[in-house]
Amino acid sequence: MRQDPAHSHMVATGGKENALKLWDLQRSEQPVFRAKNVRNDWLDLRVPIWDQDIHFLPGSQKLVTCTGYHQVRVYDPASPQRRPVLETTYGEYPLTAMAVTPEGNSVIIGNTHGQLAEIDFRQGRLLGCLKGLAGSVRGLQCHPSKPLLASCGLDRVLRIHRIRNPRGLEHKVYLKSRLNCLLLSGRDNWEDEPEEPQKPNNVPEDTETDELWAALEAAAKRKLPDAGPRGTVQTGKIKKKRSRSPVP
Repeated sequence: MRQDPAHSHMVATGGKENALKLWDLQRSEQPVFRAKNVRNDWLDLRVPIWDQDIHFLPGSQKLVTCTGYHQVRVYDPASPQRRPVLETTYGEYPLTAMAVTPEGNSVIIGNTHGQLAEIDFRQGRLLGCLKGLAGSVRGLQCHPSKPLLASCGLDRVLRIHRIRNPRGLEHKVYLKSRLNCLLLSGRDNWEDEPEEPQKPNNVPEDTETDELWAALEAAAKRKLPDAGPRGTVQTGKIKKKRSRSPVP
């Protein structure tokens, strides 16, 4: 599931044997757009559906998806055609993650064998590849203004690649656990803790608490019903007198 960053009430969904659908959360009875499967292959067999990732293209109503059958597809809900308006393939392994570049003219895809590639979805051609990953790619995100790509996967390493010439690996950090997703923060100093709001100086007194303590003090000063003159309870025992027998 992916939310449209330009229109927060629009959501796209997809999955295994679950075709791409576009939903309007303000009227969610029926999807706004329901994609149609591609035509049968050259053997006249049905092509299976397995959308792994979805992204909205900036500045348009189009969506791009990557599938578990190494396909990249572009859909246009504004057109009467419900099938993809563009389709291309990359490699022979399932595609697991995708990110749109800052220019919005291409996407970077990753597969289960740690391969990264940039695809121009306007012409469906390969622009270049990125190296360095050793496991399945699970998370990709491009920087909004700089030519940088953050990636993570099952090889437990977070990497930063430069996606414009010269292409290459900039940084990498070993994070010990298998990584499934990542997110670029919008804060510059995210390590600084936010300041706590200051309390106002004129704080009204809690009258209910004062009344409660006064009632408890009054109850503690009360005397017990069987108390003596000083307020202490008498607990003395009464001794019985024994009868003495006469001495012979």
